[in-house]
Amino acid sequence: MTAAGAEARELPIGIFDSGIGGLTVLSAVHRRLKREHCLYLGDTARLPYGTKSRGTIVRYALQAAEKLVERRIKLLVVACNTATAAALPELQKAFAPLPVIGVVEPGARAACAVVSGKKRGGNILILGTESTVNCRAYDKAIHALRPDASVRGVACTLFVPMAEEGWLTGPIAEITAARYLAPVMGEEAGDDRFRPDCIVLGCTHFPPLAGAVASVAGPEPVIIDSAETTAEAVEEELTRRDLLRQPDGSRDTTPSGRLRFLTTDAPERFARVGGIFLNTPLAPANVELVSL
Repeated sequence: MTAAGAEARELPIGIFDSGIGGLTVLSAVHRRLKREHCLYLGDTARLPYGTKSRGTIVRYALQAAEKLVERRIKLLVVACNTATAAALPELQKAFAPLPVIGVVEPGARAACAVVSGKKRGGNILILGTESTVNCRAYDKAIHALRPDASVRGVACTLFVPMAEEGWLTGPIAEITAARYLAPVMGEEAGDDRFRPDCIVLGCTHFPPLAGAVASVAGPEPVIIDSAETTAEAVEEELTRRDLLRQPDGSRDTTPSGRLRFLTTDAPERFARVGGIFLNTPLAPANVELVSL
């Protein structure tokens, strides 16, 4: 092992999102790759990305990624479906040869795995931000793998601020979920009612609202959170590039990797709501305020 190779393996995985939702991806990566250091950036000052124009989203994504690259990382995860859909090619080009992984393709692969046994391709419902749904990124990724799949998208704009506020369960969450799903798969859809085999939570803010979605959709559709499949893609890429953090010397284990957090606004609020997404308390002192 060269000194340069050993140093590169010790660098953190960089992860960014428009806010706190990407912590679901961080959590999945940390569970799967406990040795790896991770550096997370939540651009909470400019949340949400999903209602912005594509040009603005690309600019924000490049600025967020640049902040992480300045801190030195070995791989970048775009833990934001909106930024992935709008800006992944630009990010990959701007920071080459740094590997850049988005969340759309792993989510699409997981959805296609669910409907793999369906004779007519299967029905896949995408819940996302307005930008993600309108640019049809999931449609394209799914049809590249499963051309005969039927895909529909629903923009659930209020889910993002609800998740950021911690309004994850109870009547408000369930009524909001029902309002979004009813025109597609409820009684008011009439003869055009869509019966999904799986529902992709196409925004990293949405997994904590999975219970509310399930209460409306019923038990049959499989609900997919792309965080786990994204973590799998991260492991595959680090393995392929020989960048996995290695055991310490003669010992069989290495201490768990460090988790560091950056935010562009209100570290105290980031810590409070972030603890919900991480399922563990997060101290405000561990969240650094940065400017992009």
